[in-house]
Amino acid sequence: MLRWIALILVVLLIALQLKLWVGEGGMGEVRLLRARVAAQQDENERLKQRNQALSAEVDDLKHGQQAVEARARTELGLIKPGETFYQVVEPGAARKKDGDGK
Repeated sequence: MLRWIALILVVLLIALQLKLWVGEGGMGEVRLLRARVAAQQDENERLKQRNQALSAEVDDLKHGQQAVEARARTELGLIKPGETFYQVVEPGAARKKDGDGK
């Protein structure tokens, strides 16, 4: 009788261990979820830094004329009155635009 009780307890222990290690909600799933949480925290930190940079740029554009002027010069190619515009073209750049690829 005692042998049967011991056998039942050992089988029950093995079943519980299997559920713990490979079952739903087991250690494998916990490890996977921890990795996902870490990846999401990294992504959140990256996006937080990006948002801070964008917020600083917006603040600069609202309050500073230098940022507006720099953006107008780079994106729109604007120049101030009295300035001389110089465009430097590297040799071979015109051929690459034509599609020769040389």
